[in-house]
Amino acid sequence: MNAASPDRIATRARTHWLKTATRDGGRVQISTGLLLLDSVVAIGFAGGLAGAIVAIPAGIAAILPWAILAALAGAARGLFAMLSARSGAAGAEQAKVRVRARVVAGALHRDPATAITTGAFMTAVVDEVETLEGYIARFLPARKAGAVAPLLILAATAIASPIAACILIATLVPFVFAMIVAPGRAVQQASAALRETFASLADAAPELRCYGLETWAADRVDAQSRVLAAAQRAHANAAGWFELLHAAAVGVAAAGAVTVAAGSGAPRAALAALAAAMTIDAAGPLLRAMIDRGRLAEAQVRLGAVFAAPDQCRPAAALSDPAPAIRFALPARDCIAPAGTRLALVGASGIGKTTLVEQLIGLRPIAPHTLWLGGVDVATIAPATRRTAFAWAPQDAMLLSGSVRDNLLLANPQADDATLWRALHDAVLDDRIRALDAGLDSWIGENGARLSGGERRRLAVARAYCAAAPWLLLDEPSEGLDAATEALLAERLVNRVDATGQGVIVVSHRPVLTKICTQRLDLGVTLAALRNAA
Repeated sequence: MNAASPDRIATRARTHWLKTATRDGGRVQISTGLLLLDSVVAIGFAGGLAGAIVAIPAGIAAILPWAILAALAGAARGLFAMLSARSGAAGAEQAKVRVRARVVAGALHRDPATAITTGAFMTAVVDEVETLEGYIARFLPARKAGAVAPLLILAATAIASPIAACILIATLVPFVFAMIVAPGRAVQQASAALRETFASLADAAPELRCYGLETWAADRVDAQSRVLAAAQRAHANAAGWFELLHAAAVGVAAAGAVTVAAGSGAPRAALAALAAAMTIDAAGPLLRAMIDRGRLAEAQVRLGAVFAAPDQCRPAAALSDPAPAIRFALPARDCIAPAGTRLALVGASGIGKTTLVEQLIGLRPIAPHTLWLGGVDVATIAPATRRTAFAWAPQDAMLLSGSVRDNLLLANPQADDATLWRALHDAVLDDRIRALDAGLDSWIGENGARLSGGERRRLAVARAYCAAAPWLLLDEPSEGLDAATEALLAERLVNRVDATGQGVIVVSHRPVLTKICTQRLDLGVTLAALRNAA
């Protein structure tokens, strides 16, 4: 037997997780049970009406018991339907919270090289997760109840007339067709494409304005909007046809049952007609749920692509040293940086300096026996554990759409104002922030739009300074700075780490920063040695 492909295995794993995530503590079973009770009561409702019709010649006294039965059964049906909807909705809310948490985890832990866009995550956390509402609250209970309820009422119909029951079976055939067609997938696909298109264009808004591409961008959004509108019209048309099918099936079933059972007497004919109508009516919730089944299927596929896969073998090694040394076990050269070291990580652009830093903090996968932290193989340490050892200022730092304080407190929520101002001073940004209208509480705009490129980079450095970590990871911290500001940044960095005892790894091409370091690791020399050895 051929082994399953990696894609198929991954798909099975995602599907299994999604089924697990949508478990709701038995609320679907409760909702299903209530729908089945509704079907049982529907038989009593039909019997009450049939009995009341037959008892008309005998007068009000004979009609009253049957009328009371029908009224109580009708009220019970409404109660069971309400309780079923509430139970399903509560289960859906619990499941959506869990799935959204998983999608957010997927966004925060995605591989930087992934092809999944921010728009895809936005679509997943809103549209796809909301689609689960119908799946859990309506589809699952209706599917389970729909497999049993019509059989119960068919049995009641067969008591009145076996032939009428056969007619009912024939009228249920179109419902099978509705299950197969399952419209709605195109709506989900088009909605996701529109959201992703808009998100990608919004991210590039300055460039689009610069090159006069506003009309082109609007045309792209308009084209996706038209695709979505066409899909929604097709979905609405399918829903309309299914509703017509449902109503027609009720009428045909009732008329057929009356015709066939007429020879059995008025009581049996009335019971057969009402039971026939109730049978088709009982299949209604399942039919309406099936209309959206395509959307549910597409949502499951798209959610499976973006949520964080559950860890099958979570690294469990502990990090006991509060100030661990770092060992770079590279193929052609070892480099050990004790705690407190100032290490320059250099090499040509694209050689892998940033990748090495991101492997240290668990943002990229790492092969075993490549990096060591405190004598422990980094590949065996959970990312959350190793991140406690580092404060990181990335090359392309992202800032919150909030205040200066909001951005600094990300690294240390307990930091007081003195700590924040000291970090800004060491990042050569304190004077600029004091000049803003509200100081630390000044709004800096989306991704720091009110700041210059160099100021945004220094704010990211200040954020790293706020963290109480034994190592600083600074990726091109002085890029875009003038010579005087760069020199001051380097001077204050040395003063800071000398005072705190922190180690620092600086990724830089700038001599001013590499000169302050006590060790140097040149990835270019390492790779050249490898090539020469080969």
